[in-house]
This record gives sequence, C-alpha cells and structure tokens, in this order.
Amino acid sequence: MNILRVSLLTIGLIAFSLPFISVKSQVPNTDQKPFGLKDAFEGKFLIGTALNMNQIWRSHQAPIKVLKQHFNSIVAENSMKSMFLQPREGEFNFKNADLFVEFGKKNDMEIIGHTLIWHSQAPRWFFSDKEGQDVSREVLIERMRQHIHTVVSRYKGQIKGWDVVNEVILDNGEWRKSKFYEIIGDDFIKLAFQFAHEADPEAELYYNDYNTAIPAKREGIGRVIKQILDSGGRVDAIGMQEHHGLHFPSLNEVENSIKYFSNLGVDVMVTEMDISVLPHARPNAGANISDTSAFRKELNPYPDGLPDDVMLQLGKRYIDFFRLYLKHQDKISRVTLWGISDKDSWLNNFPVRGRTNYPLLFDRQYNPKPFVKEIIALAKE
Repeated sequence: MNILRVSLLTIGLIAFSLPFISVKSQVPNTDQKPFGLKDAFEGKFLIGTALNMNQIWRSHQAPIKVLKQHFNSIVAENSMKSMFLQPREGEFNFKNADLFVEFGKKNDMEIIGHTLIWHSQAPRWFFSDKEGQDVSREVLIERMRQHIHTVVSRYKGQIKGWDVVNEVILDNGEWRKSKFYEIIGDDFIKLAFQFAHEADPEAELYYNDYNTAIPAKREGIGRVIKQILDSGGRVDAIGMQEHHGLHFPSLNEVENSIKYFSNLGVDVMVTEMDISVLPHARPNAGANISDTSAFRKELNPYPDGLPDDVMLQLGKRYIDFFRLYLKHQDKISRVTLWGISDKDSWLNNFPVRGRTNYPLLFDRQYNPKPFVKEIIALAKE
C-alpha cells in the first residue's frame, strides 16, 4: 500500500511537471524585439534611411514598422532643404523638421540633417534683390550665415551631423558654376562649414555628393576638402551618395573612392544608396535632378513587377556592395538607403517621370526582398 501510494505520488509529480516545462518553453518572449538589418550590422556601421513627408507625419504604419525594425539612423529626404525651411527671407517653417527630429529622438535613432547649402531646391530669393538682380557677395554670405546659424542652432545637441554642402563638384572634377560659386567664389564652401561649426561645435559636418566613383570627380572633391582641412577648417566625413545602376559604377572604382577619401583623414559615409534596375535615357548619368528625360515605353520595361532574373541581379549587386562596405567597416561609419521601400523611391520619377522602379531593399508592400536575408547573413559571417 505504501509502495503504491509512493508510485502514484511520483507519477503525479511527473505528470504535473512535464506539461509545466513544456508550456513554459513555448511561451513567446514578448520583450524580444524582431531582428533587423540594424542588429546584423551592430558594431560595424549604422544602417539608415531617408524619411519622406508622409512618413514624418506617420500617415501609414507599414513603413514605420519596417523603419523601427531595420534602421537606427534617419535623414530627412526634403523637409530640411532651404526651400522648405525658409521659403521667404526671414520666414522659417520648422513644422515638418521638428516632427522629424522628435521622431528620431523618441525612437533613439541617429539623426542626420540634410542639407544646409545646395544649389538645387534653394529658394530664388536667396540669390536675388528686390529688382531680381544678383545680390552682392556680402549679402549672400550674410544670408548663408543667417540660414545656417538659425537652422543648426535650433537643433543643437539633437542632430548628430549635417550635410553642410551638397554637390559642388562636377563629374569632370571642376567646380559647379552655381549661384553660390558665381557670387561668392570658391570659398563659399569653407564659409558654410565655418558657420555650421559656429552654430553647433559638437555636431559632425559632412560634404555630400554623387558619382564619387568617377576618378576626376573623386579627385576634385579631394582637392576641395583638403583645402578646407589645410586651412584649419573642419570636415568630419565625405558622403558617397551611391546612386547606382546594375552595371555602373564598378566595385573597384567605388573601393578606390572609399580608400581615397579615408586617406584624407575623414570618415566615409554611404548617404543615399539605391540601385536602379531601369535603363537610363543617357549612359552613365548621375543624380543631378535637373537631368530629366521624356517618358518612353522602352524606358519602363517592368510596370507590372520585377522578373526573377532581374531580382537576382539586383540582389547580387546589393550583396557585392555590402560585402565591400564590410571590408572597409573601419572607414565607413554609416550606410543609408534613400527611402524605405520601392513605393517611396524618388527613382520612380527620376530621370523619367511615371516609371516603376525597384531600387530598394523592401518592395511596395514593405516586405523584404529575397536577398535581404542574405545581406543579414553576410553581416553575421
């Protein structure tokens, strides 16, 4: 009787404990966050993306969900450009920029300001007097100083770094003859970095440009940055925009640029990455937004979806670039995609309006493309 009682007790304890252990092991950890690109590249470089106006206003939750899972750095696609911040002299509109910064702070993301001085998307008044004539050198310098001081000081201590000057060198290595250059001269870029440093001495300061893999342009950028550094000015990083195609530029030339810029004594950042799968209206064209072309059917070959073979090419291209960035992770501090999904990409309308492009890591439904898991695996190697 005692033996039977002990046996029954033992069986009861086992029967009780086994399901308890089993159920406990199956309870999901609700505190565990989904694994993303930012987690895969932790300790290597930041993974960033650009936010458009709808995303800043959080009009839809799908892109925000992807953003929070996969990215730890954000840059404003348009809301911090001078034509939006100061459409009329002395009248600043910080509504969208403030929302962008607050979102980044709330979600513990590194915030990048883009862009303080750029010949494009600058308000016309910046360069003109009341009669429509070009202002003097002194007036333009003061307008530039006021704009930079007002914007940068507003976000002092909140923004990690600024694209201070954007796209001042042509593909042949010569100065772009913008209004800033024509009115002030080639020292306008040094003055812009000086004013930004005055407004927030702790903020990082960047120069940003496209087609940096072209040797002549690479060397032209290098000359300008070296002049600023040699004169005691401050430049913390060069942003390589990395707007690529399936076949241009070569990985070798991109690598040459990474090493060349790093040898100047500055960080390297990938600032606006995307890879167009569509034919360009002109060969080897860059990201100059004034270089647009008329729509032709043959320039929009995939209106209903990307064929599997092209998706494979796109995936291989992205993996090749991320492998290169990992190789030089000691030089690269950030890799930023220019948009969250294909739906958001500016390349649907550039350089030909109305096309369907597929240049980013997430599709139009905000699902990761098949090769994203391979990029994550690459980072874990």
